[in-house]
Amino acid sequence: MENSVDSYGVPDATLGALRTSPDVLSFSESEMRRLGYLVVDAVVDHIQTVDGRRPTSMAGDDVLTSAVAGPLPSLPSALDANVAALVEVTADYQQHDDHRRFFARVPGPSSFPGILGDWLATGMQSTVSAWQSAPGPSTVEMVVCQWLSEALGLCGTWDGILVSGGSMANLTAIVTARVCNGPGIVYLSDQTHISITRGLASIGWAPEDIRIIPSDSAYRFDPGALAAAVEKDVAAGLRPSIVVATTGTTNTGAFDDLDAIAKISAANGMWLHVDAAYGGPAAMCERGRAQLSGLRHADSLIVDPHKWLFQPFGIGCLLVKRPGCLERAFAMNPEYLADLADGGVNFYDRGLELTRRARAFQLWLTLRTYGREALAGAIDRCMALAEYAQHVIELNPVFRIVTPAQLGIVTFEVLHLTDAGHADVIKRMASEGFAAAGSTVLDGRTILRLCTTNPRTTTDDIRETVDHIAKLADSAAVTMLRPFPTLESS
Repeated sequence: MENSVDSYGVPDATLGALRTSPDVLSFSESEMRRLGYLVVDAVVDHIQTVDGRRPTSMAGDDVLTSAVAGPLPSLPSALDANVAALVEVTADYQQHDDHRRFFARVPGPSSFPGILGDWLATGMQSTVSAWQSAPGPSTVEMVVCQWLSEALGLCGTWDGILVSGGSMANLTAIVTARVCNGPGIVYLSDQTHISITRGLASIGWAPEDIRIIPSDSAYRFDPGALAAAVEKDVAAGLRPSIVVATTGTTNTGAFDDLDAIAKISAANGMWLHVDAAYGGPAAMCERGRAQLSGLRHADSLIVDPHKWLFQPFGIGCLLVKRPGCLERAFAMNPEYLADLADGGVNFYDRGLELTRRARAFQLWLTLRTYGREALAGAIDRCMALAEYAQHVIELNPVFRIVTPAQLGIVTFEVLHLTDAGHADVIKRMASEGFAAAGSTVLDGRTILRLCTTNPRTTTDDIRETVDHIAKLADSAAVTMLRPFPTLESS
């Protein structure tokens, strides 16, 4: 049987679907305001109460499944109840990086202006892809990239782009460097962030063309070892292409000697990329400025604003010194974008994303609202907290400092504990819920690590956390103690 059609020849099957209300996914204005304030209230309540919660909270799959799982719904349900279910899960079952006693990893707390900017970009359905489709949001992103370059003490105008975080920023930088400086040997330190090595692998960089240079005794990139490796490769007829330095390594907060590395890089025609994801913003305050003056030598560098610029997760920045390199690496001209090609900067030509959310709103609001001095003061306080922690640790003879406080990170060990004992201390801290510390491995030894990235952290928080670690270490299982030396072994 043939389908019937109307007077315009449109079949009934199409007309039937069009009888659905165009407002099927809409809410009334009053409902949107009421429900929106539910979310606002939940976020403000979180900010006000987070320090009274556990820094990390875990639960079994059954608990979480009962809250959010079940069959895919076929019929509508109340949005306010659904919001409440998500609030329960996020409030109680996750790590709270914004807790005053969360010292386990690098990300810091999000500022409220950053949260508002994130909401605004989402609610306004703002994208930053082509200039002609979003000249306003595109301008905000260009301004934010320029402000960041000024904050880091860089000279001139650098091309920039905001991406999802440090991993994507490093990957974008590596692709840019390969296109603009050519293939060859890439040189890393053994403290280089894993996103670099993973990024190299993801773009097919040959493993035999990657050099991992042992760090020096302070866990920094060793310029002498770098120079020797480059000289050896050149003598073998190979071409040095990229060197990656770090300011603020994840393990220890170490900052590489950029002046020395830059000289080697320039002498051998290499592209110098600097991973400043964590430590870069320290250049805004006096305590870090002198140590990071070498950032100006970089051909490209990244900063993670969701670390030490107090932003919501999901924003990283890549800055490139050489004009046009980003476009050279990523520009595209498909026929369906021809009508958007003219105008200002098309950010889809500067990275891998075509559809891009307006990440700059949150950072613009933060920088504009607080200003450089307030943010620099917050970063300076975080660095001072790590130095304070070092002094407290040194007062207890059960501990030994492994690496001193630098860029908000201090590492140490309990003298009588094995690697398993250190891991057990971290696990028990997390289960007890007083504070969250972290561990890492240096020279094959598991040690403890405190990272002070929250300016709300107090000296009492530091002292009480260190005391708590000492108590847990005293009660560690006998099997996790180091054996005392005997006369025969001494």
